[in-house]
Amino acid sequence: MLTYSEVGGTRGGDMPGGYRHVRRDVVVGRGEAAFAAVRDGMRQWRIHRLAGMRVRSLGGPVAGERFVATLGFLRIPCQVVWVRDEPGAYGYGFGTLPGHPARGEEAFEATLSGEGQVRFAVRAFSRHAAWYARLGGPITTFMQERMTDRYVAGARKLARHEH
Repeated sequence: MLTYSEVGGTRGGDMPGGYRHVRRDVVVGRGEAAFAAVRDGMRQWRIHRLAGMRVRSLGGPVAGERFVATLGFLRIPCQVVWVRDEPGAYGYGFGTLPGHPARGEEAFEATLSGEGQVRFAVRAFSRHAAWYARLGGPITTFMQERMTDRYVAGARKLARHEH
């Protein structure tokens, strides 16, 4: 059971109020080959692995699938709540399950523009759930920003075909 009620809130432009929001949208490469590399890496959880996480999953992101990511000693249980898979666009969003240090949702999306730009976007809304996340306050927020930086760096690496 997801730990928040605004399921799918990362799918559109506006995210729900009452949460901390993260929005990052950057150009990571150019061309269809770069887009395919980022998309395929996302399908294999490589964005997360390149950011330093371990992901235990039965496969790639599929709506309804539950998975557990770990970062150091943190156990991060999640569930995929939406997937977008169409020509020139691939992405997914997942929400928090009981035991996650936060409540909310995070989404990753790669798009290929008509001009050939490969964009990678991260959107999230969250608030602290675990006592240690609340206690960490600004440090927890700083760590979330650094993880977003690492996701973007991973997308850039994939777009350059550096596996």
